[in-house]
Amino acid sequence: MATPNPQARDIVRFTDIDGLNRDAAYRVCALAARCEHAGKPFSIALTGGSSPGGFYRLLGTPPFRNTVNWSNCHLFFGDERCVPPEAEESNYRLARTTLLDNLPVPDANVHRMRGEVTDHNAAAREYEDDLRSFFAIEPGQVPRFDLILLGMGPDGHCASLFPHKPALHERDHLVIATEPGLQPFVTRITLTLPVINNAAEVLFLVPDGKKADIVARVLEGPLAPDDLPSQNVHPATGVVTWLLTDAAGAQLKTV
Repeated sequence: MATPNPQARDIVRFTDIDGLNRDAAYRVCALAARCEHAGKPFSIALTGGSSPGGFYRLLGTPPFRNTVNWSNCHLFFGDERCVPPEAEESNYRLARTTLLDNLPVPDANVHRMRGEVTDHNAAAREYEDDLRSFFAIEPGQVPRFDLILLGMGPDGHCASLFPHKPALHERDHLVIATEPGLQPFVTRITLTLPVINNAAEVLFLVPDGKKADIVARVLEGPLAPDDLPSQNVHPATGVVTWLLTDAAGAQLKTV
């Protein structure tokens, strides 16, 4: 099979995680300022997992904290584990403790996926309704985020789109409940690929050198989108950028 088109993405490497986090913070601040200058709110979908904690902590400190009009920012989530918001496994809890508690973001501007709702499908429908309301879109239309942040798991998953799960092929819904593919083995709620691939910008954060093999497979290996869900991320009219440490990109041949 053909390999992914290297012209369809930007790959940026850093000697260490501090450089990666700083670059990501500058990008978020620049996009937020651009949206404010254009007279529109800045919409961003946060990521969970192990990758963004240091970046979130940095973004919540000067000078980054002080350069953004956070009241113009609306923070959504790319996915969530179906646990209470105070649970250790909650993506919201990670964002709250590392970022949101340090930013003057109005509570109404934080759009949380309610993972604690017993009916997971109802929680997904509720979040889809929130997206339709905020972006003022009709059924059949897809929201256009200014920025979607993604990490990548050791199996090549992103958001909660895991290898060989039906969620990878969902095209009718913006948000769905889905089975987990890795620990913790709890149901997830996730944005679907049509939403991710309609973003103006997608930013992958991959600092972990233990993922060097999967990074090389996703970016330079044969196309296997069911095996490697992150290969499905290619916005039709947007930009996808991969921020890697040198350790994470150590097995790449072309960068």
